[in-house]
Amino acid sequence: MTQVGFQRCGSGFNSTDVDANSPVGMNADPRTSVGMNADLRSDGSKEVRDTMKMANKKLVSIICTLGIVCVALQGCVHQRSEPVPLTDMAKIGELFPGFPKGYLAHDALPDSLAILPPPPATDSAAGKADEAAYIATRALADGPRGGVATRDADLRFPRSLNAFACATGFEVDPNRSPQLATLLRRSFSDAAVATSRAKNHYQRTRPFVAHDAHTCFPQDEAMLKKDGSYPSGHSAIGWVWALILSELVPDRTTAIQERGFAFARSRVICGAHWASDTVQGMLVGSATYARLQADPTFLAQLQAAKAEVGELRGQPQPVTRDCAAEAEALRLDDRAAP
Repeated sequence: MTQVGFQRCGSGFNSTDVDANSPVGMNADPRTSVGMNADLRSDGSKEVRDTMKMANKKLVSIICTLGIVCVALQGCVHQRSEPVPLTDMAKIGELFPGFPKGYLAHDALPDSLAILPPPPATDSAAGKADEAAYIATRALADGPRGGVATRDADLRFPRSLNAFACATGFEVDPNRSPQLATLLRRSFSDAAVATSRAKNHYQRTRPFVAHDAHTCFPQDEAMLKKDGSYPSGHSAIGWVWALILSELVPDRTTAIQERGFAFARSRVICGAHWASDTVQGMLVGSATYARLQADPTFLAQLQAAKAEVGELRGQPQPVTRDCAAEAEALRLDDRAAP
């Protein structure tokens, strides 16, 4: 049968929409199409013809109605097959207290030990460059740029979600945008865990330990002393966030990725990482982001987050950070960098 009129249901019956060989075709035997006696077919009265036309219209109306119902039911089935991604942390589960499980199974994570070269030796050119960068950035640690580094060091939720607020133009509120908040929190865990094999293998000494100094975030120092410096987990997290947010807000890609680089650079200014740690951490972040593109749960949450971002940008609220001060602090780093 050709189109039975799903698009014509509101405009009346048209014989060209129905197969002439079908029971409702205008050339079909009325005894099969409307169940009438053969004697009525030979009666050319207007009453009989009107009755036949009315019967055909009723049949087409029924078919149209059934077709609409079928389409509606198919839509319902389709919707049921794509459940809304979870945002309930109790159902997602925790990687460790306060941090949810990521999207990727452990054996699906990028292998940082296989991907990365060994950290540079202390007496190599790269090792000497790391030392020079640490010394050069000590002047920034106690000023406005150090203040940004301190905020970037604090990975507790929900405050860490807004490190990119000035770059994106909006803040992430878990109550207002739960899909976006969950997307960032779970990808955080994937990026962090992806650095672990190389960290555990190399156990590189951190700069603040090597110099018997302190970081911009003293409350983490006891933990950091036990955790390898190479590659930087903060840098992997910041870069995977930069890539995700660039996909969600493509017209602000440059600002977002500049902030992602600055987020990694904050670890050098903080004294928690060598410069080469941060560069390789960003590489692990890129590898994690690439792997997430094949994860259906991540992709579903990404699409849900896109809808929330559209609403956030459609009904903007002021960013509570002092974005002008943050921008000026980041420019100080540009001028001081070796």
